[in-house]
Amino acid sequence: MPLLLFALCAASAAIAWLRGGDLSTVLSLLWGTFCAGLIPAMIVRLWEAIRELQRTREELARAAVTEERLRFSRDLHDLLGHTLSVIVVKAEAVRRLAPRDVDAAVEQATDIERIGRQALTEVRAAVTGYRGRGLAAELDSARTALADAGIGLTIRTASFGLPPEVDALLGWAVREGVTNVIRHSGATRCEIELEQVTDGGMELRISDDGGGRSPAPGREPGARQGNGLAGLRERVRAAGGRLSTGSAPSGGFRLQVMLDT
Repeated sequence: MPLLLFALCAASAAIAWLRGGDLSTVLSLLWGTFCAGLIPAMIVRLWEAIRELQRTREELARAAVTEERLRFSRDLHDLLGHTLSVIVVKAEAVRRLAPRDVDAAVEQATDIERIGRQALTEVRAAVTGYRGRGLAAELDSARTALADAGIGLTIRTASFGLPPEVDALLGWAVREGVTNVIRHSGATRCEIELEQVTDGGMELRISDDGGGRSPAPGREPGARQGNGLAGLRERVRAAGGRLSTGSAPSGGFRLQVMLDT
């Protein structure tokens, strides 16, 4: 387009000069040709830009839908994976207790009903966009779930005024870490620590003394790195934090989350 406009201007100037026009006539014709060509060229470029913006907007809309679907699937995986793990543990307890202690078995069965109802509530909350119950609620749930699984728990946390998004994310980390311990570790002890580091951030550590190779009967064996940890890693990264996994000092497994507050 610029080369065509330049050629038209040069041709009009040459024609005017060859026909005996003076300098002012040549310049006037040159300017008129330039303006007459520039305006359509600008209109064409404007329409091209508008079409490109429309295509970009459509692509962004498709990407947003895809990302929301991934978020929703991760939330359901975390919610139901944890809840179903607890239900399996309690069902095992009912099976063991039923022959010798009917009352205790009934109590565990009642817990299964309560957890199932709570899971329904959490799924409905996830559908409406709620992202987590918060750290305190997940710590309470961890106490119950680990106790029912026969795993001792030590919690070392202080009272912090956490922003809502940080509180929710740490709650998700506790939920996923505890689910990981119950399903894969074969541990007898678990430790959850939360402390404020020197730069003002928060550091959460979930450690166990298991090896991940000899889970309790009826529990799922396999690798410690599952879809839940992958989804949690994405959430932590999106919040500007870091997630690391590795061996704990006790010889088991450690999940570590570092967030800026």
